[in-house]
Order: sequence, then structure tokens, then C-alpha cells
Amino acid sequence: MIQLKTPQQIDGIREACHLTARLMNSLSSYLEPGMSTHDIDQHCYDFIIHHKGKPAFLNYEGFPATACISINEEVIHGIPSRSRKIALGDLVDIDLGINMNGYFSDMARTFIVGGVTKPEWDKLCKVTEKCLVVGIEAAGKRNARIQDIGDAVFKLANSHGYGVVRDYCGHGVGLAVHEEPEVPNYTSSYMPNPRIREGMVLAIEPMINLGTKNIRESENGWTVLTADGKPSVHFEDTVAITKNGLEILTVED
Repeated sequence: MIQLKTPQQIDGIREACHLTARLMNSLSSYLEPGMSTHDIDQHCYDFIIHHKGKPAFLNYEGFPATACISINEEVIHGIPSRSRKIALGDLVDIDLGINMNGYFSDMARTFIVGGVTKPEWDKLCKVTEKCLVVGIEAAGKRNARIQDIGDAVFKLANSHGYGVVRDYCGHGVGLAVHEEPEVPNYTSSYMPNPRIREGMVLAIEPMINLGTKNIRESENGWTVLTADGKPSVHFEDTVAITKNGLEILTVED
């Protein structure tokens, strides 16, 4: 069942999202070659606790860290470790949420370590970020439906020959880490297609691969990788549908 949020609940979710955006925006200057993914995760944990929040992903369904940190061919759900180091030119996807007094955020950004990478990887990042933009724009249109988001994302990614991940998708969020509805990045006549209504809070998150759309799971039971070993990029924002229209919540206040 889709949970429509009251304006007061959206206020609480907004607070969590603003804090998440502050953390996420700080990471672009924090990341350095040679740093371990554990270092990054610890930084995120310390920031959240310092600001009196709780890491929303930590221990969620057994996940052992504050942030999902996925590098290059890792699509999502990378587990931080002391042994995994980031290198110049790596694509580092950091996906996390914050629980502030029972209100939840969800946000992801893919960072280029050192700011420079292979041209085709850089293009993948730019197109995937644009996929997020067009997905959000589609959600904010009058009388929009959930699959309008996936239609916009898929058409843009497909026009560049990229693979659009189908096995994982965006979702409702706000009073829990994951809620209905699912928000796919493609369309299908077999999937539900509810109208987007005031009170919905959605995590829109394109996951776009340089090569095939197909994925595989790693032996750790969490990390999802591209089937062909080519890189993947992931961007995500939490948005709310209010009486004044769509609002992107994962921005700094």
C-alpha cells in the first residue's frame, strides 16, 4: 500500500534529506586516491551520529555498514572494507540514508575520484545524472504516473546505447527505508502504474550500465555487479509531491 504523507511528515523527511545532502555534498572534497571504503563509511557514520541521526542502512536486513559504496563495475550494495582502496579515476557510488526521529532519507551520487577518468566513463556519469533529472521532471508533470519516470529515464539512457538495470529500482521512502510503490527505470505493461499524487515521497534512482543491462550477485550476497564487467553509474534523489508541486528534498537547506 502506498503511504501518502502529511505536510508535517514531509517536514520531518525534509530535515533528514537536507542533512543527507550536506553529507553527500561534502564527500566530493573528502574522497582521495588510496582511501579505503571503510574510511569513507566511517566518515559518513561519524557525520550522521554527530548530527544526532541514525544511519538508515546500518543493519537494515543485515547490511553491515552505514553506506553502500560501489566501485566501477559494482552497480549497488558494495560493502565497505579496510582492504578496498579507491584509485584515481575510479567511479565511486555512495548510497546512504539517514533516520531522523523516524523520518528517512535516501540519496546516491557517483563520484569520479580526482575529477578525471576515461572519457567514456565520464560521459556515462553525465548521462546518468541527466537521467535522474529527466526522471524527476517526468514525476512532476500534471497527471503523471509512475511509469512516466521510467519512460523518461529509459529513453535517454537507451539513446546512448547504455544498459538500464531492471532487477533493482527506485521506491517509496520516508516513514521506512523502502516503501511502495516501486519506481522502475523502464516501462512494462505488466507492472503497476499508479498515478503520482500529493503526499507521495519517492526515491528516484537510475542505475545505468556502460554495457549490458544484465547483472550478477557477488559471493558476499549483497554486492551487485554488471554481468560484463563494464562500469555502472547510480544517482538518486528523494522527492515529495506537495500541494505546490514536486519538491526535491535531498538538497542542502
